Amino acid sequence: MLDSTKIEAKMIIDLRSDTVTQPTLEMKEVMLNAPLGDDVFGDDPSINELEAYAADLFGMEAAVFCPSGTMTNQIAIKVHSNAPGELICDELSHVYKYEGGGVGFNSGLATHLLKGQQGRLTAAQIEAAIQPDDPHFPETQLVSLENTCNKGGGTIYDIEELKKIRILCKERGLKLHLDGARVFNALVESDYTALDLGAQFDSISVCLSKGLGAPVGSVLLGTRHSIKKARRIRKLFGGGMRQAGSLAAAATFALKNNIERLRDDHTKAKILEKTLEQCRYVKNVLPVYTNIVVFEVQDDVLHSDVIEKLNQENIRTVAFGPQQIRLVTHLDFTENMLERTVHLLQNIY
Repeated sequence: MLDSTKIEAKMIIDLRSDTVTQPTLEMKEVMLNAPLGDDVFGDDPSINELEAYAADLFGMEAAVFCPSGTMTNQIAIKVHSNAPGELICDELSHVYKYEGGGVGFNSGLATHLLKGQQGRLTAAQIEAAIQPDDPHFPETQLVSLENTCNKGGGTIYDIEELKKIRILCKERGLKLHLDGARVFNALVESDYTALDLGAQFDSISVCLSKGLGAPVGSVLLGTRHSIKKARRIRKLFGGGMRQAGSLAAAATFALKNNIERLRDDHTKAKILEKTLEQCRYVKNVLPVYTNIVVFEVQDDVLHSDVIEKLNQENIRTVAFGPQQIRLVTHLDFTENMLERTVHLLQNIY
């Protein structure tokens, strides 16, 4: 008879990101049977279905399917701007920290960074940051928000603040983009809907390969005019895909089946939060809002040592700043894995 404890010890528990999810058997079946065409010619029925379905969810006119969220963000910024100019975003924003300097390289924009509350900006902050009409300064053209904010620990925007920001941007002639890489994590924890969000933004980037569990891809949502321009920029960026309908079919399946189950990830993240709060080697745990757990180790402990100790037990994590470590729960993180992770977190020191 096999020793179940040995089997558990060999089990890889990957908490580096919710991007590590694998397609389920049901999703693979959908991918296998997806009708295909050539998307650059606009005749892949599975991609067309995904784009229409995603746009309809948010009450927006059109969508375009792209290989990554970085591409959808960068396309949106380029669609909404005309260099030279300036983008306003929080200092923790993914579009600034983790997209290779794309704002400047791809769109020729300066970036005006603001220090929000764990990645969340207010209308008052944005208004104060808008540049005056003076040739010494770049023209403010665009505001980008992130909901949930990855670097902020999965924080969620309040809809009333978003409405204030929307009104401000309209009054000042600014475009408003949402990096919604984990937007459905925000939606299942909020008192607003996808339609409510769609009414606030000129464009929304939605990632499908994180908590929703699709293997590849993001969609950019916007007006018909902006998405037509986005397709041209996607081609310029090398993002035009041919028979990619199998990927789109997986994404549509994820949107139809995997949104409500995100609550399970959030519940598991809360359990990890409570566990870490009781660990003597942990100095601080950021409040857990969704599926992201960020903790800081004590000054006399190296976070690299904690990461290595967990790695030796087949638990994968990532450094997230000085003395900080991030854990991200997802659909492949099972109850058994949670139980083992809790046990090891409690006993590695």
